[in-house]
Amino acid sequence: MTKIDTSRPETVLPTPSHTVGPFYGHALPFPGGGDIAPVGHPDTIAVHGHVYDGEGRALPDAFVELWGPDPDGNLPTVDGSMRRDPASGGFLGRNGVEFTGWGRIQTDAGGHWSARTLRPGARGRSAPYLSVCVFARGLLVHLFTRIYLPGDEAALAADPLLAQLAPERRDTLIATDGGNGTYRFDIRLQGEGETVFLEFE
Repeated sequence: MTKIDTSRPETVLPTPSHTVGPFYGHALPFPGGGDIAPVGHPDTIAVHGHVYDGEGRALPDAFVELWGPDPDGNLPTVDGSMRRDPASGGFLGRNGVEFTGWGRIQTDAGGHWSARTLRPGARGRSAPYLSVCVFARGLLVHLFTRIYLPGDEAALAADPLLAQLAPERRDTLIATDGGNGTYRFDIRLQGEGETVFLEFE
């Protein structure tokens, strides 16, 4: 057996690169992941869109996680998004009553995702928004962004984060109103029209 001296970089042989996914379809999706709003709630909205790579191709194996406050701006503290049967360990799903504010949605074969949640209320000086976390192939670290809803231009103009951005970058964080409580928000990971992503320290 040949012993390799790893104390000097020039003596270390290259190794195959690691890959990242796509492994998201195993164990992470759960039934009703995008059904965040309690059934029949009057403040329910639908948010949907596509996840695109740097070349504009839709990704069929990405994940989008959403978090949001209730319509009064309060962050939910109840459990219940991924309830399991204590006896069998089987997935029970949401109870359909309590609002947990959180959901996880896998994109479909066309790279599309959709969720039903409650219209978020304002918190502090920020305009109402949904927090988003994106997982996709090739990402070593997941990405964070926000979905702001159009309509209250004064609130959007006063938002501290949006105020720091050039108009064309700002628009990547504002959903498009589709009418009847529906909003479209496409996520572009790179390239032209790349979504603004946030860094937390």
